[in-house]
Amino acid sequence: MGRFDDKSVLVSGAASGMGRECCRLFAREGGRVFGIDIDPQGLEATAKEVNEAGGAMETAVCNVGSRDACRAAVDAAVAAFGKLDILLNVAGIAPMQHMKDVSEEDWDRTVAVNLSSVFFMSQAALPHLLESAGNIVNVASNAGVMGQAYTVPYCATKGGVVQITRAMAMEFMKTPLRVNCVCPSGTKTGITKKANLPDDVDFKLMRYIGFRGMSDASEIAGAIAYLASDDARSVHGCIFNIDNGVTAG
Repeated sequence: MGRFDDKSVLVSGAASGMGRECCRLFAREGGRVFGIDIDPQGLEATAKEVNEAGGAMETAVCNVGSRDACRAAVDAAVAAFGKLDILLNVAGIAPMQHMKDVSEEDWDRTVAVNLSSVFFMSQAALPHLLESAGNIVNVASNAGVMGQAYTVPYCATKGGVVQITRAMAMEFMKTPLRVNCVCPSGTKTGITKKANLPDDVDFKLMRYIGFRGMSDASEIAGAIAYLASDDARSVHGCIFNIDNGVTAG
C-alpha cells in the first residue's frame, strides 16, 4: 500500500526540479497525478517517465499567473480523476538582480508566478479539498523567512507564500483541510543551475547556501510528501525549513 493510494494530486511546476520529483514520488506511492506547467516539453518528459514506471499522470499546459488558467487546471484535474485530494503549489522563478534594475515587468512576473499562483490555485481548489478533507502544501523558501541580497522581489513573494499558508491555516482551522509550507534553501534544480548573478555582487551578503551545501530536489519532495500524507494528520499551518541550517542563526 502506498501513502497516496486513491489520492488525486495536482502539482504546479511539474515540468522540472522539485515539481518533477513530486510527480515521481507521489505516483510511485499510488497517487494519480495531474501536472501543470508552462513548459510543454518538460511536462511531456515528466509524464512519460511517470507513466512508463507504472504510475498514472496526466498534464495540461498552464500559465499559473492567470486566475482563469488556474481555475481551468483545477477543473481539468477533477475531470481527469473525479476528485482532488492534494494540491502542491511548487511553481516558482528566482530572478537575481540589483533592486535598482528590477523593471515593472520583472516585478509583475515574479509576483504572478510565485505568489498569485498560490492564491489562485488554492482558491480554485478549495471546494474540492474541503469535500475530500484534503490538503495543500506550498513551496516557499528560506528567502521567505530571512532577507537575501539581490532577490528583493523573490523574498517578497516567498514571504507572501509563508503568510498565505498561515492565514489559510487560521481561516480553515475548524475544517478538516490542512495547509502547510516548506522553505528550502539552495537546491539542485534548473533554477539554481541557470541563476545569473550581477557581475559586481558582494558574496558576503549572499546566504542562499549554508556550510552543509545544497539539497537535492528529491529531499524536498520527500518532505512535501510527508506533509501531504496521513502521517502528518496533526500538522497544520507548519512552516517547515529544509535549509541545511541556513536559518539556524
